[in-house]
Amino acid sequence: MLKKRIIPCLDIKNGRTVKGVNFLGLRDAGDPIELSHRYIESGADELVYLDITATVNQENIFYDLIKKIAQTVDIPFTVGGGIKTLQDVSKIISSGADKISLNSRALEDPNLISEIAKRFGSQGLVLAVDTKEVQGSWIVYKNGGRVPTRYNAKEWIKIAQDLGAGEILLTSMNNDGTREGFALDIIQEISETINIPLIASGGAGTIGHFIDLFKNTKATGALAASIFHYQDISIKELKRKLLKKGIALR
Repeated sequence: MLKKRIIPCLDIKNGRTVKGVNFLGLRDAGDPIELSHRYIESGADELVYLDITATVNQENIFYDLIKKIAQTVDIPFTVGGGIKTLQDVSKIISSGADKISLNSRALEDPNLISEIAKRFGSQGLVLAVDTKEVQGSWIVYKNGGRVPTRYNAKEWIKIAQDLGAGEILLTSMNNDGTREGFALDIIQEISETINIPLIASGGAGTIGHFIDLFKNTKATGALAASIFHYQDISIKELKRKLLKKGIALR
């Protein structure tokens, strides 16, 4: 059994960390380098950096920030947002990132998944899936959660796994930023049907939510943002409580 991971996520806009609710109402949450140092010291297993406006605004990927992160971060980190080509992936990896996260571009050109997997290996490719429950069906969205697609989450994730995705980052848009708990039903349904790791995102608000996630689903990682940014939950204390509940951690 894979040990569970605690993964802070830093949504980046104009070089700053931001956070909103249900993908809207963004507010400043701090300097990404300073936050990264705090998370490493408190025991984070990995970090994820997502440029949340690069895809929508056709902006350049934040390579300079990636290089700064790589110089100061000594745990694995993933970078996503605005990735369109193999050249983008190559430049991100050469800037120091351990993995890349693909979302909207994969939906527009699924073959890019297999091209990246062949060239860089599946282990470095995280497929980010933003999904929203609409009339009982979990619809996949692109462009930062702004545009619905024709796929449901289960269908799209199966396609991506077959094409070579090495890991899934599943975000419930219904739960994102609400602090009311993870979307356990869809997380469990998908984690039961794939054979690659799944990171759950969206809705973490208490230590109990993390316990529920790891006790009731096969998710191998939990990603959260605002509760860590604003220090509502200490990662050190969270991991202590998880271990006490018999949950094996990395």
